[in-house]
Amino acid sequence: MTPHRFTTRVYYEDTDLAGIVYYANYLKFIERARSEWVAGLGVDQMALKAGQGIVFAVRRLEADFLRPAKFGDDLVVETAVQSLAGARIVLEQAILRGGERLFVAAVTLVCLSVDGHAARLPADFRARLSARLH
Repeated sequence: MTPHRFTTRVYYEDTDLAGIVYYANYLKFIERARSEWVAGLGVDQMALKAGQGIVFAVRRLEADFLRPAKFGDDLVVETAVQSLAGARIVLEQAILRGGERLFVAAVTLVCLSVDGHAARLPADFRARLSARLH
């Protein structure tokens, strides 16, 4: 399946003195992209929390910084589902500049009840994700 695509630009505040994106900001870029990806699936995370007591949290992240992004760059963050389990989603996320991969991450999300215990993915959400498996 085609990955979800989120565009962003590198601003001065995202960089260090050399004009290179500070490493922690790559995590902000992929977080924003995941939020937009979930919204694009038709899932209102605040309504999910209020109605079913379900939230998502990052359980694991493995990242590779391949090339630096720089001040003024236009970036695309791609998000694709790699696998699903009862309470877990594994995503691949990549940050690209002009088609060149700058950063890649494997992100494991878990579904939790608001009291912090593992919870199964809601059936309708699971169905939407299953249709997007890579």
